[in-house]
Amino acid sequence: MRSSLNGTARSGDRVRAVRSPSLVPSDSAGLGFGSRIVLGDCIQVLDALPPASVDLIFADPPYNLQLQRALHRPDDSLVDAVDDDWDQFESFAAYDAFTRAWLKAAKRVLKPDGALWVIGSYHNIFRVGTALQDLGFWVLNDVIWRKANPMPNFRGRRFTNAHETLIWASRDAKARYTFNYEALKAGNEDVQVRSDWFIPLCTGDERLKDGAGRKLHPTQKPEALIARVLLSSSKTGDVILDPFFGSGTTGAVAKRLGRRFIGIERDPAYAAAAEARIALIDPLPEASLANFTTAREAPRVAFSSLVERGLVTAGTVLTDDKRRYVATVRPDGSLMSGPQVGSIHKIGALVQGAQACNGWTFWHVNDNNGRLSPIDALRARIREEMGVL
Repeated sequence: MRSSLNGTARSGDRVRAVRSPSLVPSDSAGLGFGSRIVLGDCIQVLDALPPASVDLIFADPPYNLQLQRALHRPDDSLVDAVDDDWDQFESFAAYDAFTRAWLKAAKRVLKPDGALWVIGSYHNIFRVGTALQDLGFWVLNDVIWRKANPMPNFRGRRFTNAHETLIWASRDAKARYTFNYEALKAGNEDVQVRSDWFIPLCTGDERLKDGAGRKLHPTQKPEALIARVLLSSSKTGDVILDPFFGSGTTGAVAKRLGRRFIGIERDPAYAAAAEARIALIDPLPEASLANFTTAREAPRVAFSSLVERGLVTAGTVLTDDKRRYVATVRPDGSLMSGPQVGSIHKIGALVQGAQACNGWTFWHVNDNNGRLSPIDALRARIREEMGVL
């Protein structure tokens, strides 16, 4: 990542992936249906894309590290740091101008309910955050990527730089952005996912190497980090844009998770390596990628539907989980408790003396073994038949 910078693609640069910025569906070089790598300057390519055509942007821009000289370890060995031309800017003003230019171009291609993630270090993330807000983006979270295995501070003059910061922002304050809250919580043992993520650096077989066994790209991000971004804030089939594509981590993860992607990269060597990497990726089984449907999003099922299908018969006595209250099911799907007749919710509230009640989880029915189960489990069976997970 972080190499599609202010420059233009040289004539003769070739990548087997589709270079047109159009969103015409394709499966070029095995990248996946509707996905492509575009070789060229990120701002120029962004300006050529159709407006409001992208669901989510993940950006890993240059950090402008301002390295003054080579870094050495205590044993005098050279640290493989970022010293590439694409990370060099003559001043903060030049960096700020570049940042505002690509963010403005990125905002144009975002759908009205789209969102953007951008990652950076202390060198640049505060400047990027200011530009985001000045351009009308609405900051949703700052997320700390805490590295499990950070590079030590060899001189011992500062704290070890053990984290990077991600800013998650919607296109504007009114955007109805995607956030897969319930799915994330379910995967986190029913606990809300926090804004500090403990994830190792990219190492081992995941790290791309050149022919001499050296890092192919100095700032390759771990797939686990990008996966959490995409799983939290996009849906299957969404178009993910990475304007600083580099080694193609965003594309690899997007393809595996059933998303489409557009990767913009100016360096033909990086683009070719990313293309080869992504072509080897197999998407996960479609069933495992089905979008998580919350109870609020699921289609409405009336209690009378359970009666009509014979899942609950008229005359059945319902009770709460502790068998303190009872109500009888009527043929029309209403409940009767004493002289009172009403919905599962109204009668549930009435017997408790409460203002409101979720009748689906309050009322239970005896199964064939005499055990109580909530009537919500019967509603789930109907939703299953409807094809809703």
